[in-house]
Parts: sequence; structure tokens; C-alpha cells
Amino acid sequence: MDLLIIGGSDAGISAALRAKELMPSANVSIAVADGFPNFSICGLPFYLSGEVADWRSLAHRTIDEIESKGIRLLLRHRAQTVGPKQRTVAVTDHTGRRSRLTYDRLVIGTGAASVRPPINGIETPGVFFLRWMADSFSVDRYLNDKQPKSAVLIGGGYIGMEMADALTLRGIKVTVVEFADTVLGTVTPVFGKMLQEELERHQIQVVTNTTVESITVRNGAMIIKGSNQFEISTDMVLVAVGSRPETALARSAGCRTGLNGALTVDRHMRTNVQDIFAAGDCVETWHRILQKPTYLPLGTTAHKQGRIAGENAVGGDAAFEGSLGTQAVKIFDLVVARTGLGEREAKMAGFDPFTASLETWDHKVYYPNARLMTIRIIGDRPTGRCLGAQILGRHGTEVSKRIDIIATAIYNDSKVSDLVHLDLSYTPPLSSPWDPVQMCAQAWLREQERGSGAPG
Repeated sequence: MDLLIIGGSDAGISAALRAKELMPSANVSIAVADGFPNFSICGLPFYLSGEVADWRSLAHRTIDEIESKGIRLLLRHRAQTVGPKQRTVAVTDHTGRRSRLTYDRLVIGTGAASVRPPINGIETPGVFFLRWMADSFSVDRYLNDKQPKSAVLIGGGYIGMEMADALTLRGIKVTVVEFADTVLGTVTPVFGKMLQEELERHQIQVVTNTTVESITVRNGAMIIKGSNQFEISTDMVLVAVGSRPETALARSAGCRTGLNGALTVDRHMRTNVQDIFAAGDCVETWHRILQKPTYLPLGTTAHKQGRIAGENAVGGDAAFEGSLGTQAVKIFDLVVARTGLGEREAKMAGFDPFTASLETWDHKVYYPNARLMTIRIIGDRPTGRCLGAQILGRHGTEVSKRIDIIATAIYNDSKVSDLVHLDLSYTPPLSSPWDPVQMCAQAWLREQERGSGAPG
């Protein structure tokens, strides 16, 4: 069987590896638009900060390691159109030569592209996006050649926050411009304000409730103008306002799209076109709590979906069990993480949410270096079901471990009260007899008991 995969990032490589595991005789080929298959795009800010010295170390697997599995890599082959009746994909290589690849089954993992907001002058030299390895090389060259003293980051999401950290580490004066009230809008505004304080503690200027409208050049400097009479001069600009699914190839085959223009797939990662599967940032994602599709482009999700697509493409029957949007980000010495629904999202979904918030020590305070962390747990009042959580703490306070505990509980439809009964590890340098997660769950239950009675 000939399995052709378009896209060599998380979803595509995962699909190929799983297919070869289950059907070693399959002829598996991956068409990769660039020359960097299976690279950690999430690691780009750490390469640009200098914390990762060699970009080559961002490869999850080397080209040799991938090919040693019997997978054929077609590097610098950009897919143009799909002919589902003929079962062919038209591709163009780096020399411009056109050819057609044939397939019995096709997996599309074309990922997403950076959103390009309607800003006058967005094509000005010195304005960058950060999505692929080539983007990081362009930014790095500019940093080394031009030695900019200042930078404006348009967008206060995950990439904007990590790049604010990265450029500050390189000695650059950073300004973050965000159109919303707070940075990192995926977490509660309370945490957003705390993150802003952390940025400002590192001499980063944060401008909120402002939309950038134009970028011009004056006397060799870029002038950024926006709403509320905002104006600033800078040496470089990074635009990080989100991503959109890259679906042109799949649409050429007749594949349907849905939310945010992402490809519509079932939980087996099948599109509406026979023998065409899709996975990763280009597709809708089944949400485990909402029990319906949403758009949640995450690397962890792409790996899972790609594995399922690869398994089913060679005859399997695996299903994607759903995402909770679990994610974490480190910003200087702070780590913030979230899983499941926030309070506003829960209300929109028809739940009756209540949030308990607790600030407590990450481990026994008598052991040195105990630090405070804040945990917020969201539960449904009538049922007691755990719907989501957010945690903010200093790096080293095991924020990621603790959000994963709650994500596991939500995955298994647990109640908030179930968190109290978990048998979690304890030693004074790492936790307390009641872990902070359990303390917050107890706070949630106490507040409910003081209200209209214990949840059902």
C-alpha cells in the first residue's frame, strides 16, 4: 500500500511512524515543503533567546533517524493540488520541477499559517512572523546583522510572551502591544495582570486595549501607530496575533471546512473525501468536555491526531478521545498553565460554573525555597463536575505537574471532590501532605457547602 503524507511537522511525522509500526510493508512517503522535518517549532523562542545554542538540536528526530524507519522523505517538495479521482498529488520541488505523486491513502498535515492582520506597512523590512524554521533564521540574521536596540511585539499571546522573554534576554528593549485588556487572554484577567507585572519587572512596556494600525519608516526607524493615539519608534517588529489553518491543498480535493476555516474531520481523522485523512493544526479538534468540534491548534494535539490518522490509514480503527486545551508557558521566572474551560467558556457552554482560588506554598514552608503559587479550579455547581483549572507560580513550583493532575481528572469526568481523594506523592521539599491541588479542591467544596448546599 502507498501512503502519502503531506507535511513533515508533528502530525505528519507521527502519522508516518505509526503507519510503519503497524504495517512495515507499507510504502510511506512524506512531502515536506521545507528542509526541516520533525523540528520543534515550540522551541523557536528558546533558540532565538540563545538558551538553545544550536538550532539543529530542535529536531525531534534527524533525517537519518526518520529514514531509518523505512520512510521516504521528499524534502522541499511543496504540494499544489490533489486529484482524488486519480489519487495523485501535484508537487513542485525546490528547482521548480513539477511532478505527480500517487497514493492509495493520503494524510494531510499542512498545519497553520500566521495571521496577517490588516496593518498598513506590514510588509516593511524588519517586520517578522514566527511560524517555521525559516522564519527563525530570518529573525536571527536580523538580530545579528542589524543589532536592534528595541522591538515591538504585536500580540500578547503565547508566542508574544515567549518572544518578549527571548528578546529581553538578548538585551533588546521590548514593547508588547495587545488589543485586549490583558496579555495572555486564554487565562483569567487576574493572571494576565500578574503576567504583565512580571513583564514590567523586566523593563518591558506593556500597552493594552490598543490596535496597531500602521507601520512606516522615518529616518531609518520604524514608526508604529495605533488606536488611542499610540505611537512608538522601534528597530524591529514581530507580529504574533494567532494562526489560521492552512487548508488550500485539502480544499482542492473537495475536503470540507468548518470552524475557523479548519478541515472537518471525524474522530477517526477522516475527511469527507474517501481515503483522505487530515490531522494537526489544519483540522477541527474534538473537545472532550464540550463534546463538539472546536479549533485548538496545539503541538500535543497534533501528535495524537497524526498517530490516529496514520493508524487508520493502514486499516486501523482508532479514535481521537478529545482535547482539553491543556497548555503551559514560561515567562521569565513565572509559569502559567491551564486546562479545560474557563468560567466564561463554561457559562457559554450551558454550565453553572463556580471558581475557587487559593494561594499557597508549593511545598512545606520549613524546607528552604518554598514559593507561593495560585490555583484556580472551576467546577459545575449542580453536579460538582470539574470543568477546568488555571495555575500560576514560579518556575520550579511544579505548575505543569499540577495542571496535568487536574487535566487527568477532567479527562475521566471526575468531580472536584474526587481531587481530594487522589493518592498523590509527598515529601517536604516537593509538596505537602495535602497537595496544593487538593487544598484548592477543598476550598471549592467549602464555598459550595456555605452556599446552597453540597453539589450533587
